[in-house]
Amino acid sequence: MRHCPLAAVALGCLLCFSAIGGAQARKEAKGKTLTEVLAASEPSDWRTLDQNNTMYLDFAAGRVIIELAPGYAPQHVANIRTLLRQHYFDGLSILRVHDNYVVQWGDPDAGEKDKAKPFGEAKRSVPGEFSQAIAGQPFVRLPDGDVYAPQVGWSGGFPVARDPKQGQTWLAHCYGMVGVGRDNAADSGSGAELYVVLGHAPRHLDRNVTLVGRVVQGMELLAALPRGSGALGFYEKPEQRIPLKQVRLGSELPEAQRSRIELLRTDTPTFTALVETRRNRHDEWYLTQAGKVELCNVPLPSRQP
Repeated sequence: MRHCPLAAVALGCLLCFSAIGGAQARKEAKGKTLTEVLAASEPSDWRTLDQNNTMYLDFAAGRVIIELAPGYAPQHVANIRTLLRQHYFDGLSILRVHDNYVVQWGDPDAGEKDKAKPFGEAKRSVPGEFSQAIAGQPFVRLPDGDVYAPQVGWSGGFPVARDPKQGQTWLAHCYGMVGVGRDNAADSGSGAELYVVLGHAPRHLDRNVTLVGRVVQGMELLAALPRGSGALGFYEKPEQRIPLKQVRLGSELPEAQRSRIELLRTDTPTFTALVETRRNRHDEWYLTQAGKVELCNVPLPSRQP
């Protein structure tokens, strides 16, 4: 799959359409709404989920679908795949719902050696993957600035930040992103304890936590969960925890049990036009146009064909 810069091409970007093409897409988007841009999209503007990088989390409220990002956290994603194939998460619980922050699940007995669920072939410790080298990573740049990084944009459908001087790029803590819980040590995470960003983007966590993917469907189910009353939003009583029925890798499920989802590609003029609709909103309700947009305020649309 090809990925395109929005304007000038920086080191490590894959050129898909010229800066002139990006400017033309922005020009054509002026006056259009998000709905109009999506309605005019072509089939080639969309991509299907790779089932080997898709995690299905089923609990009483329904199904949450997560797209994994092996390009940014290859060791953690590999370990999560091992855990999923061993059905490690089945029967574990959502342990923490911290208002305007995160929802987190894992083994409630992880801290007790005699009770903790076995890891089987999975690793208990994986080196932190907080950033990756820019070289070889696709990048579509947001034309507006950012507080936390010299550049921000999208890479393969994920919101990312990067520093060309350091030659590093990393996934950004936007709403719906999935991270790996850890202790103080950088290598203390494994993927056995995961969280989803639930509130305003906590970008201060960037490069301090390994991000492994994002929710592409089901955020409304997580957002509706009762908040924990304990410290950091943990549920204080075992009966408050929310059991996970089944958590599977898409490639392990029969085809009939998979969800058909297409995601809007971020390397197309259509996505460039979409960004413009968020920078300058032409819906009748808006009286003033911002002229800018933050990385985490740009939606990454999905649909079911």
